[in-house]
Order: sequence, then C-alpha cells, then structure tokens
Amino acid sequence: MTHQPSPLDIPSFATTQLSLLASELAAETAETSLLVSSFSPAGLARAGLAILNLTPTSQRTGLGGKTVVELSLDSAVVGKGKDGADIPEHGIRVGDIVAVQEQISGAAKKREKEGAAKKGVEGVVLKVGREKVEVALDKEEVELPGGKLWMMNQTMSKLHAFNESDYTPFIRVLFGLTTPTPVPADLSSMDNPTWIDPMLNSSQKDAIKFALASREVALIHGPPGTGKTHTLIELILQLLAQKKRLLVCGPSNISVDNIVERLAPHKVPMIRLGHPARLLPSVLYHSLDMLTRTSDAAVIVQDVRKEMDAKQASIRKTRNGRERRAIYGELRELRKEFRERERGCVEGLVRGSRVVLATLHGAGGFHLKGQEFDVVIVDEASQALEAQCWVPLLWVKAGKLVLAGDHLQLPPTIKSLNMKNKKEVKESAEEKGGEKAAMDKDGAKRSQKDIARGAVKGITLETTLFDRLLAMHGPSIKRMLTTQYRMHEKIMTFPSQELYESKLVAADAVKTRLLTDLPYEIRDTEDTREPLVFWDTQGGDFPEKTEDEEISKTAGKGVSLGESRSNELEAALVKVHVSNLVVAGLKPEDIAVVTPYNAQLAILSQLLKEAYPGIELGSVDGFQGREKEAVIVSLVRSNAEHEVGFLGEKRRLNVAMTRPKRHLCVIGDSDTVGRGSKFLKRWMEFLEEHADLRYPNVSDVYVDEREGG
Repeated sequence: MTHQPSPLDIPSFATTQLSLLASELAAETAETSLLVSSFSPAGLARAGLAILNLTPTSQRTGLGGKTVVELSLDSAVVGKGKDGADIPEHGIRVGDIVAVQEQISGAAKKREKEGAAKKGVEGVVLKVGREKVEVALDKEEVELPGGKLWMMNQTMSKLHAFNESDYTPFIRVLFGLTTPTPVPADLSSMDNPTWIDPMLNSSQKDAIKFALASREVALIHGPPGTGKTHTLIELILQLLAQKKRLLVCGPSNISVDNIVERLAPHKVPMIRLGHPARLLPSVLYHSLDMLTRTSDAAVIVQDVRKEMDAKQASIRKTRNGRERRAIYGELRELRKEFRERERGCVEGLVRGSRVVLATLHGAGGFHLKGQEFDVVIVDEASQALEAQCWVPLLWVKAGKLVLAGDHLQLPPTIKSLNMKNKKEVKESAEEKGGEKAAMDKDGAKRSQKDIARGAVKGITLETTLFDRLLAMHGPSIKRMLTTQYRMHEKIMTFPSQELYESKLVAADAVKTRLLTDLPYEIRDTEDTREPLVFWDTQGGDFPEKTEDEEISKTAGKGVSLGESRSNELEAALVKVHVSNLVVAGLKPEDIAVVTPYNAQLAILSQLLKEAYPGIELGSVDGFQGREKEAVIVSLVRSNAEHEVGFLGEKRRLNVAMTRPKRHLCVIGDSDTVGRGSKFLKRWMEFLEEHADLRYPNVSDVYVDEREGG
C-alpha cells in the first residue's frame, strides 16, 4: 500500500508562514522592549544584560570593512588609578547582538532614553575579556535581533510570488504536488560504496545508501546518541567522492561548527560562511575571514585594509574638525573600495569550494545568491523553523535535500506561543503585517488580515519541515539510526519503547557501563552502582511554589513574561544526591542537573554552584544535544490539583531522560506527575518497577541542609 500525500497549496502555505512569522517578530520585539522599558541601566546590569561605565580604548577594521571597537571600564567613573579594572559579572557572550549607546541615568525622561537608543549603534560581540570587550559595529549590515525573521519573511514572500513555472520537480515533491522517486525498500542489493569509516553500524550504512539513492529528498532520523553527525560526515565524504557540490547548513552556529570540526581531519576543501565572532576558534581557519587574509586572492585586499587602519588611527590623533571630516570622507571611499575588492576575492573563494557550510539564515547572504549545489544537507533539522530551511532552498539552486534530526525531541522555541500577553502581540503582528505586507501575484499589497485568511489550518511555527514531509510522504522517505552509543540499557529502555517503536539497541560498549566503571576511582555505593534512581516525593511533603520571574515583578501591573515554578525541598534533595555522588568520588564536572523550570534553576544555582564548582546546571530545553556521565532531573511539580503544565510535553521529557550515559536520577512526585497524561503515567509506572525506588524523608533533607549549609 503506497502513501498518498495530500498536496499543499504553495501560496497558502507561504501566507500562513508570513502570518506566523509576523506574530513571532512582534513577540520578540515586545519582549525586548519590555526588558528595556522595565529596567534602568543599573537594573539591566544587575540582570547580567548590560555592562555600564565603558569607554572606547581602540578601534580597527574587521571583515567586510566593519569597525571593531575595544571597550574598557572608564577610569574616570570607576575611580582613579583603576586602569585595567575587571568588568563586573555579566551574561554577555561572544556572538551576542548588542547595542552600544550613551549611558542615560535611570531618572532620565523617556524622550532622552529614546534619543540615546536612536543614536546608538548595533554590533556583534567579538571578544569578551576580564578587562575589555570587543564589538564589531556596522550600521549597514549588522544582524539585528529580528534579522533572522526578516530573512525568513523575504524567503516566504519570494515563495509566494512564484508562478507555477517556477516550481521545480524538487519543490513539487516538497509540497506533495508529486511523489518522490521511489527508492527500493531493500538496499542490500545496491553496491556498497567504499566506506571511509569502517566502524559504521548497519543502520548508519543503510541511512547513507538511502540518502545517496534518493532523487529529491531523504530524512535521516537520529534518536539520542545514535551517531547522527557521524553518519552525516560519511555521507558528505561519499557525495564528494561522486563529485557532487554541497551546501551544508544547520539552525545554529554550533551545529555547523560541529560538522566543520569533524570534516577538517579529512582535508576537505571547504568554506565556513559566518561572522567570525560566532565561530568556534577551531573552525576559524576555514572561515571566509581567515581565507580573505591568507589566500592568494587576499593580497589585493590587504593594502586597502592597512590604509584604513592608518586612517582610523589618525582620526583619534587629530583635534581639528575640518581635518577629521576630510579623513572620514577618505575612509568612506576606502571602505567602498575595500568592500568591492573583498567581494571579488570572496566570490572566487566560494565558487571554488566543493563544500560550503553556513547557518540556515546565513545561506541567504549575497555570497551564495544564485549559486548551484547538487545537494543541500540540513543538520538538526527538527530544531529549525520550516521558513529557515527554505532560505538555502530558494536563494541557491539545488536539486536534492537531506534533512537529519529527531522530530521526537524538542522543536524550535517559539516566543509567540509562549507569551502571555497575546493581545499585544497580535496587534503588533497586524501592524507589522501591514508594513511588511507580502506581494500577491498581481503585485498588490496584502495586509496581515488578508494573509491570515489564506492560512493553512493545523500549521504552526512548531511544525518543522521534517515533521511536515514525514506526515505528507510517510516513512518511505526516512531511515532511522537504531544503535545508540550513549546510555546504559536501563536508561534507554523507556524512551525506546514509548517513542522509538522499541527499535533502539544499546551498543555493547555502553549497555552495562556504570559510574563505578569510570577510568578514575569511584567507590561502590548504592548510588554509583545504580543506572536508574527514582526519588518519589509523593505525599505532599515536597510542595511546589509558583512565582513570577523577577522581571515580571519589576515590570509593573498587567505585564508578565510567564510564571515559573520552584520546589525548594526538591532542590535540597538534589543537593543530597549530588553530595552522595561527589563523596563517592564522582567529579562535579561529570554531573549535570536539569529542570524544566527557570525558577527552580535559580534555586539550584544558589545551592550547588559554589559548593560544587564544575557542576553543570541547565534547563531541559537548553541541554538538548548534550550529555553527561550522571544526570539528575528535578521535575518540580507537586500540587493537590495534580497539574503538570508543560511538563506534559513528551518531547521535553524525552530530552531530559536521554542526556545521561551511566546514571539517571529522577526526583519528583509520582502522584502529581503520573496523573498528567497517559505517557507520564506509564513513565511513573516504569520507574516504580525498574528504577532503584526511594522515598525521601523531609527531616533528612532539613538535617542535611543544616549540616551542609
């Protein structure tokens, strides 16, 4: 029996995406303006979102003619003799988009604040040191917070404007207008390629052969720990052996850098597009920034760069206004010449490269527009918005798509679904939809309300391209990797049964390994010899607490960025368990504590960060794609109403329970959690039957807290 896809009307799909993206942009803008309007600069600094009292100490020219400014603490403000003072603790990281603007006092009038913001310059953080921060400024080309969404809007508008003659056979398959060219169900009759990695397992080989044989589209489904990226590297090498040209993308810089690092030992001729501030140091050698400095073509760019740097330096030395203006004029001309030369150099480098790697939205840059690729590969496709995936598919010419991911883990985070104040977001979206209206085929502007009328029901921004293609064409376009190399068999069993059709198999090297088998000395205790522990707090002695995040309290009446839950006694129990593991010899850096709630994370941070330096704490959502030897999951929910909120999301729990290698400890109230859904009920029953089951005593936790501080 063949799977008959229901075709999707492409203009309606594009209008749906435009409507959803407008809501998302409105939610993002609302959240940012709420932050800025609710906090004084000092408040933003306390929250780790700003650094105050900085002054420029030097300036130079970076890639693309961008001005790079170095900022240090102003000795006039922090006190005389304090040159080189340490910048206070903050949450600003390399690659962050920041605004550099004049510091206005908290008491300043709204108009003054808005004026300072308008005069400010956006930029990307290049370096963060103890005493200084480097920011690449560029008013023209900087990627603003809404930049990714803007690029997706452009892409969906382009798709909407397509005529039927623009629909390539490839695009027709992606919308179900035609079915994919069949691939034999049994690929064993196909000739085996010469495998570059002899250690590949049979499911990995099968997925690679399937992707090579597919004409238009192939999905590689990689459950946790099954070597999805490992499989993609072999696929890339096999495609290169067939003389194919490839564009490899991912939703985040880290997902792309991961592939660059793994390809590097194979001496593959490749280029990594992207802002150097956002790339891992180990991949910079393959970046455009480095290649435009070191390649043969780079020489023509270097002399202009030197001249620009000299002009930048002379501006700082001259006090004469007329001279400064003249130098700025010369600098403008030089920057124009620099960009033209650099563009020529870059174009030659990119065209000559067999493998180009970029983030999905980065693939829409001018470097790639109109270039031809045989195959587009998207890693972590289940964490990418569908509109994001269309950026490389519409701005370059491609004939085949390979998506790799796991649709049973968390989808991309969507702010417009989570914001409480939906009315504000909706109004703002309608405004934005009016401003950035899509064009229909007659060229007439369509307002957001018109766009919404053409919407396709059942599609949200959480519906990824991976999800939609699988639902449309069925499992014939997918191959699943089935051997996992991360988890002890007992940790793997429940997610395998519930979500992966019991198809996961633990590799021999991992299926029975425990904390006691680590290469350093660990004492054999009731904790270290158990792969699965469940502290069941049922009985109401470990109640949760609801609290608006700190920001909501400060933001004023009627404004909330969402409630969060915490459970102090459960956090204390986490500390007891961590302490037992560390006393037995486990290094804190081999332990992670994850929880779905930010308020709980704040409490855990206070309890554990100082006591156990090196321990990793994180939200479940933030820990996707990561792994640790031991993972403790704090479920938090415990209430008389048996409400579980977003804990009921299967994919979130799947992430939580598949991070550990040797030891998983779950702490929660089976009475509350087990009534949340059928899935949760089965999980609680599984833990009661298969885990080392423990019932904590509140007085023991209190005693530990008093003794341990």
